[in-house]
Amino acid sequence: MRINLTKKNIINSIYMQIGFSKKISETLLEDILQIILKNIEEHKKVKIAKFGTFSLRRKKQRFGRNPKTKEIKIISERNVILFKPSRELKEYINKNE
Repeated sequence: MRINLTKKNIINSIYMQIGFSKKISETLLEDILQIILKNIEEHKKVKIAKFGTFSLRRKKQRFGRNPKTKEIKIISERNVILFKPSRELKEYINKNE
């Protein structure tokens, strides 16, 4: 079963654990996300120690095919964000099995 983690869940977690008001918790989360996004745009890479690295990569224009209709379309050039987990994060995930 898949459970979605929403901004609201994170804000409530900050509120419960740290004790900030919900408004301050929301502002704090939004500021953190904006810092990460701004650094990805400027530097093309953001490394968060013991968590992982976000990087920006440019994908070239290419042809794609709809598997149902076999119709060929052009997929436009675009930027994509990649995430590579750190060794510590991988070890943490695998030790719980």
